[in-house]
Amino acid sequence: MSSSSRSGAIDDTPALRPVDGLRYGALGLPLAFLAIPLYLQLPSHYAAHEGVSLPALGLVLLLTRLADALVDPFIGLAADRWFSRSSRMAWRIAAASAIAVAAGFPALFFPPSGVPPLAWLAVMLLLTYLAFSVLVVVHQAWGVRLGGNTARRARVVGWREGFGLVGVIAASVLPSVAGMATSAVVLAVSLAVGLGLLSKAPSPDSPQAAVTHSWLLPWRHAAFRRLLAVFMLNGIASAVPSTLVLFFIRDRLQLPRAEPLFLSAYFLSAVCSLPLWTRAAGRFGLARTWWAGMLLAIASFTWTWLLGAGHLLGFALVCVASGIALGADLTAPGALLTGVVQRSRQDATAQGVYVGWWNTATKLNLGLAAGLALPLLSWAGYTPGRHDNAALTALGIGYVLVPCSLKLLAAGLLWRRWLQPEDTA
Repeated sequence: MSSSSRSGAIDDTPALRPVDGLRYGALGLPLAFLAIPLYLQLPSHYAAHEGVSLPALGLVLLLTRLADALVDPFIGLAADRWFSRSSRMAWRIAAASAIAVAAGFPALFFPPSGVPPLAWLAVMLLLTYLAFSVLVVVHQAWGVRLGGNTARRARVVGWREGFGLVGVIAASVLPSVAGMATSAVVLAVSLAVGLGLLSKAPSPDSPQAAVTHSWLLPWRHAAFRRLLAVFMLNGIASAVPSTLVLFFIRDRLQLPRAEPLFLSAYFLSAVCSLPLWTRAAGRFGLARTWWAGMLLAIASFTWTWLLGAGHLLGFALVCVASGIALGADLTAPGALLTGVVQRSRQDATAQGVYVGWWNTATKLNLGLAAGLALPLLSWAGYTPGRHDNAALTALGIGYVLVPCSLKLLAAGLLWRRWLQPEDTA
């Protein structure tokens, strides 16, 4: 019996055509392209090229990401109002935000001379984060409104995340090959193409009644609270190594020239795994599929602890295996969120505010990872460029053991609080 049948969902939703998946999902490419430099490369850039200390950098990243995260529920509430008027209205807001994002990206990586780098970073991050958040919330709320049974929801998320992973791969390789100036041009062009295709995508809904719900509405639902708890714990487990990966490659593995190889292997493996995880979700249920992905991530990533200087092949294999596991993280949680919203029939206009809180959790994960991991590593004796045993051991604990422990806790919480027959769709 399929998971949708077990949960009582209706399975007569029209299938998502590939052309519709393309039109909806394409905007995921530039959004992910932007996210990698902002969350992964920017800390290393300001530490190495602007001379910012790790504790100060961690504090600025934590505060700006927390501020960014706190506005997302209100952006979600605004998105519900835009969609209640028309999907065209929501699209126009997204287009205006894309212009701000395209301008903010190069400003972050090319600070003007004479301006304190930390102050410039804080101001430009706040402005770029705000525009980026509007784009992400509108795009994700659009997908949630497309709805459907388990298989359709997994495909909607799969198209978005598949394009996102292509963007991640491009962002992992292009800056080191062509530079940030070229990357900024690619971002602007891909935003324009993605928005053009989205304008031709299936319209989520016809205009609805006025939005009257509160920004706190999702917290009334136990299923949302349970899902968000697992999502946050799992997200922190993923965000810590994302924050530290370049430090690990450069100082513990001492293979800085292999960064594009490692990152592209990781994300390309995730792209290739998406169809497999989508099929698994349709057969075994989204929650069980996600749980299996967590276990695979732990089993593959733990081996990183044994790696040291020059272990190129070993880390490449870890990147492939953990990248495959990433496919489950990208497919299942977002589709589970859509299911939670669908089951909340009284919240017919509240998709955006659910997505807003979801993105708040995502950003809190990233902010906590940077704001806590970097200062703690500094306190433990690690600074970029140090290769003594104490520094590299501290880096290994932060990069490997802490995330695996958190991921194991997330898998246990998912098993205990979500893996029930009525919650697997």
